[in-house]
Amino acid sequence: MLVRTYAPRGETPVLKGIVSRDHISAIGAITPQGRLFLKTYNHAISSTEVIAFLGQLQRQIHGKLLIIWDGAPIHRSKELKAYLSKGAAHRIHLERLPGYAPDLNPKEWIWSYMKRADLANVACDQLADLDKLIHRSKRRLQRNRPLIERFVKHVGYEFA
Repeated sequence: MLVRTYAPRGETPVLKGIVSRDHISAIGAITPQGRLFLKTYNHAISSTEVIAFLGQLQRQIHGKLLIIWDGAPIHRSKELKAYLSKGAAHRIHLERLPGYAPDLNPKEWIWSYMKRADLANVACDQLADLDKLIHRSKRRLQRNRPLIERFVKHVGYEFA
């Protein structure tokens, strides 16, 4: 992501680091009322993590849940279908976004905001440091429900 740097004008900063396959994966959800849920992992997310996250949402949000998500393979897995058929489907209704439509996904606007507001010009030596920054950004956003509500309304979702 291109952002303003603190390098002297005309001198492109060069960051040297060890290239590895280590990464942080995130799964998140937002509500029309501006609540933000986010969980990070230091490995690729599988159906197991998706099911655990849906379980967490069911415990923390009362009533029926409308989950709007993309068509990622982990969202269509046999494990997830089995989880839903064992009773979770009574509270969870799933809607899939069109093929490539990040502009219809308010969560993508949340990620973009976090990258520009809190994670711009960040170079961490350890993934744990980045994870802490992500969670600090999440907590800051959680205190700003009107902003999250605007992201939901921006993509055109209206809720009664």
